[in-house]
Amino acid sequence: MTTQEEQTRAGLRFPAGFAWGAATSAYQIEGAVAEDGRGASIWDTFTRTPGRILGGHHADVAIDHYHRYREDVALMARLGLSAYRFSVSWPRIQPGGSGPVNSKGLDFYKRLTDELRRHDIDPWLTLYHWDLPQELEDAGGWPNRDTAYRFAEYAAAVHEALKDHVHTFSTVNEPWCAAFLGYASGEHAPGRREPENAIRGAHHLNLAHGLAVQAMNARRVGGCVNLYAITPATGSERDLDAARRIDGLQNRFFLDALLMGRYPEDVLADLSMELDFIEPGDMRTIGAPIDVLLVNYYSRFTVSGEPGGRASAAAAPTDSASPWVGSEHVSFVSGGRPVTAMGWEIDEGGLVEILTRVAREYPPIPMVISENGAAFDDVLVDGRVHDPEREAYVRAHLAACRQAIDLGVPLEGYFAWSLMDNFEWAWGYGKRFGLVRVDFETQERLLKDSALWYAEIIRQNRRHEPTDS
Repeated sequence: MTTQEEQTRAGLRFPAGFAWGAATSAYQIEGAVAEDGRGASIWDTFTRTPGRILGGHHADVAIDHYHRYREDVALMARLGLSAYRFSVSWPRIQPGGSGPVNSKGLDFYKRLTDELRRHDIDPWLTLYHWDLPQELEDAGGWPNRDTAYRFAEYAAAVHEALKDHVHTFSTVNEPWCAAFLGYASGEHAPGRREPENAIRGAHHLNLAHGLAVQAMNARRVGGCVNLYAITPATGSERDLDAARRIDGLQNRFFLDALLMGRYPEDVLADLSMELDFIEPGDMRTIGAPIDVLLVNYYSRFTVSGEPGGRASAAAAPTDSASPWVGSEHVSFVSGGRPVTAMGWEIDEGGLVEILTRVAREYPPIPMVISENGAAFDDVLVDGRVHDPEREAYVRAHLAACRQAIDLGVPLEGYFAWSLMDNFEWAWGYGKRFGLVRVDFETQERLLKDSALWYAEIIRQNRRHEPTDS
């Protein structure tokens, strides 16, 4: 028996039909920002603003997936992926964020999904991964309620064009990031520091989700949240309150809305602001039934109500404010765990904690891990990238997934973040999350050791599935 088989049989065996995937996002990989009628996004504008991106990087070319998608799908097939999660570029479909669709933009995603299906890879389509058309931002962005209605129109157009190509649609990726990093801390596009507008934006992102679910009437549709296990630094009253606050704004504000059609009362009280932008019927729309919950998980937060820690979980690469609207006094401290190259603490136990909590505290809903992975300081040596830290990270989190399943969590898949090294937002090209190494100068792709290991785990699991599954 090979080492990989021993590992698989020692706890990395998963139920038949489990989705084995990897994930990317449009702006981080596609490039071709001015081709075939694509309009400008807030990230195009943001990357052109001095001081916003480490190294002054931009994603005009990124890793050129727009032209190299066939090569990239072939890499997915080599890995044995059964599913691929990607996002659609809104400004590629509607250059100004509304009006007629751009057929050339839709054609790209038809070609991509056709290529995936030719390789028996199930396309998982995300409608929004932060690339808002600049014209909509100029009209107010996500704090403007109208943006949610424009999103629903866009969602309906994409669904109509691709419903025969795609089995699973999801709406908004990590609305917490789009709202609070974009409109409170300013670390992400559009780079605004307007705390009250961040809350408005968060509500309108949730509303956009609900309106899109209604507009698409898709066979299978999900919402996507990034969840964190939260630990108070001590048992003091201030630290316990800090944990409640961060858990509320990071986790419960979105979970309660999507799965229960309400916002937590304690979180609304923490915000201490007028909530007149929440209109009658909004929460019923936001809480429209979905078929699957996509969970992105990376780390655990250890928080304190005492001064002296960081304003966020890890230092931003550029100047930014606190994203924690109403709880700016909360600080983030070390939990003493190993960290990734992003400074994120590694804690696979937090994944079990999060999944079992959702299963216990919310209405029954199938779940998938839609993002999980780590950046490390990869080094190319003799044509290989030996990345045992990434392999250990993925192995530990897959074991956590298996543990959650054994505890009764209806977990149906795992998507590694990310398939390939790419443009890492405010960090530019300085951080590498990929299973596949990309030379950003030549665009050469290379499977890292972690990719080869992941491929073997997938192969062993799929080999043991019934042939008719």
